[in-house]
Amino acid sequence: MQINPEETARESEIQRQVHAACIWEASARKVGNVHPLASFKNLHFTDFILSAGAIAPILSKTREIGLAKAIFESVKATKSSVGTNTNLGMILLFAPVAYATNLSDLKNEIKNAIQNISIEETKTVYDAIRLASPGGLGKSSQADINETPTCTLLAAMKKAADRDLIANQYANGYNTIFNDAIPTFGGALEQFGCMEGAIIFTHIYLMAKYPDSLILRKCGPKESLESSERAKNVLEKQWPLKQAGWIEFKELDQWLRSENNKRNPGATADLIAATLLVALRLGQISLPLAFNWSDGMETALRRSAPDF
Repeated sequence: MQINPEETARESEIQRQVHAACIWEASARKVGNVHPLASFKNLHFTDFILSAGAIAPILSKTREIGLAKAIFESVKATKSSVGTNTNLGMILLFAPVAYATNLSDLKNEIKNAIQNISIEETKTVYDAIRLASPGGLGKSSQADINETPTCTLLAAMKKAADRDLIANQYANGYNTIFNDAIPTFGGALEQFGCMEGAIIFTHIYLMAKYPDSLILRKCGPKESLESSERAKNVLEKQWPLKQAGWIEFKELDQWLRSENNKRNPGATADLIAATLLVALRLGQISLPLAFNWSDGMETALRRSAPDF
């Protein structure tokens, strides 16, 4: 078998980028999510680290093995590593980004990759979703995940786009990530000068603009909308620059984590991870990281939210 040095180098780069995006997303102390200082009853930060290591080598070979198989094998590897679903939405969003080769036209490359997923491949993706067993999925009258698909993955995602943030990205060409998240993240990096601050700010921004669909599935529209309004309050009170913003930040975090973390904004976290991978592939950020991880944030967290 002849080895292609360019393809080998490409796969190695994507593996590093996927791994980094996963770890950065999990490490940032985002409201309501698992991070190094906040666990759920049956989910710990280390589960996300193990999951990152499990999926990175598989997703680096997405172009070789195909999108659908890469998604399924990534879910399978995650299950084998941690025994639970830590990253289904992330895997679904990462795979088309990893598949793309023309980085000067990344958005269209992603769109074309999704459009080319056949009905037969869609069956494999459905198998992956069922294997992951995501929380609060329920049943649907259209393109139900518990049934054999009769349409392409793109068509199925369009039917779910109004109730699921990940499906919405598939249906609308990653518009939220390219048009909202990437510019917001870039601006926050310039303003705060550190990765963690930029990630947390972008997470709150997305929560404010797009009510989290995992909260919607698990808790209903009222609480999903309330999570969005509370995130808006954090931004309006100028987090992280003002003390009032930190107070709102802390209250939002506590509300999301109450009642056994049932209001976990996990779909928004998946968008953040995908944003980081897209930013890496576009060259907006690079490895090794040129920005400090938490410059100034540590002092602010201790001063303004000492028990966060």
